[in-house]
Amino acid sequence: MTPAPRSPAPRTGAGAGDPHDPSDPSDPSDPSDPSDPDSVTPRDGGGRRDLYAAAAGALLFLAAALTGVWIKSDEDVLRVHFPPLYAHWLPHLGPGTPAALIVAAATVAYGPSLAARLPWHRLLWASWAGSAAWIFSLALIDGWHRGIARRLTTKYEYLQVIDRFNDIPGTLRGFTGHILVGSPDHWPAHVAGHPPAAPLTFVLLDRIGLGGGAWAGVWCITVGAAACAAVLVTVRAVAGEGHARRAAPFLVLAPAAVWMGASADGYFTAVAAWAVALFALAGTARTPSRRRAAALGSGLLFGLTCYLSYGLTLFALIGAGVLLLVRPKARDLASWLPCWIAGFAVFPLLFTLSGFNWWEAYHLLVERYYQGAAGIRPYGYWVWANLACTVLLVGLATVAGLRRAGGVLLTRLPRRLRERQLRDRRPDFTLRLVLLVAAAALALLAADLSGMSKAETERIWLPFAIWLLPACALLPRPRTWLAAQATVAVLVNHLLLTGW
Repeated sequence: MTPAPRSPAPRTGAGAGDPHDPSDPSDPSDPSDPSDPDSVTPRDGGGRRDLYAAAAGALLFLAAALTGVWIKSDEDVLRVHFPPLYAHWLPHLGPGTPAALIVAAATVAYGPSLAARLPWHRLLWASWAGSAAWIFSLALIDGWHRGIARRLTTKYEYLQVIDRFNDIPGTLRGFTGHILVGSPDHWPAHVAGHPPAAPLTFVLLDRIGLGGGAWAGVWCITVGAAACAAVLVTVRAVAGEGHARRAAPFLVLAPAAVWMGASADGYFTAVAAWAVALFALAGTARTPSRRRAAALGSGLLFGLTCYLSYGLTLFALIGAGVLLLVRPKARDLASWLPCWIAGFAVFPLLFTLSGFNWWEAYHLLVERYYQGAAGIRPYGYWVWANLACTVLLVGLATVAGLRRAGGVLLTRLPRRLRERQLRDRRPDFTLRLVLLVAAAALALLAADLSGMSKAETERIWLPFAIWLLPACALLPRPRTWLAAQATVAVLVNHLLLTGW
């Protein structure tokens, strides 16, 4: 009798398709078999419930809009023209209209197939380019000057204070003395509301010959578009390449692009996103040198993030979620965590030695916050109307994806916790994706409950909202949902004049 052939021994090790190494294009533990309960391929079920969830999101926004109009009819305590958005009703077309329609149509038609077959590194570059094209085209609906070149030159914006940074060390030492309204030469709202790394970015651009609103706008859009690639890198490291590829077109065609062009918050979004992405790579990279390099870069960007926006310290929740999911071995963690700490310390050390006190500035900011419109804006309205703004920010497809994510969380997490299998030889990548999204949702909820985000969250929450979009990887029929996403963005940008 001829003996049965022996099955090849499973490959193990860093060079053999390690399921925890995102730099390896082959991912044997990333299942694609629809019969597998952990498959990355969404089952074509629950479509009606997806529509119900999307309709509920639309109704939430409608309720916030009608309630806002009713409140404004009595007394204008909301301080926005088109509640719950900081925008004006202004139907219009612009030079970006044809480009936006072309980018949307091309992404809907070819995005899912290209995301499925492009080599990984090319997919990252294509996603960055596609996201930039989408943001630029939407911004140009308002025209070059109104949509890009003048966005960062208004009386509230950073470019108003460039000349006050001629002596950078001196300005940093006296920065907190100009935060409160009533203080000598108090800072404009956006400068007062952020640590000095935000205005310093535009000061340094000016110093290298890229001064003015046009360069500032192009910088924010180009850098902000890179957030798309950062989220994909993180999703691949945490939840497998299959989910990352399915999420890619939704990250490119995000309705959030309406508010990323041209906004400094788009730039903040990319810095924070790459801090998380490099953190994920530090926990999953194949070699010690790669882990240490990624950790150092992540620490630097996390430190910079804290000096770009006070609220972005909440990204610690997302970072903690990533660390929980990748669960590096204690020996590996000990090898790269000191590099992360060293990188993180750089910007706090530089700014502190320059005379800027982060904690003092934050407490003064809270006082300044209530000196302005936030002092009269009702918490009871904005605590839920902010979430209605987020519906437009992430789109109806994301609302449907979050519904599916909630189902996964409720059904799979208890079983995995009982079996202690959050990390095993065949991990549940779908559950990992959901937990990553849940960490972002938790950070966003904390920002909402804090009361420090009453209105204008369609820009303020960009860094958090982009991490909800990977939930769309759970949806079947991606082209239909991509079309819904594009429709939301195109309608908002053509019917409203957004601003901040």
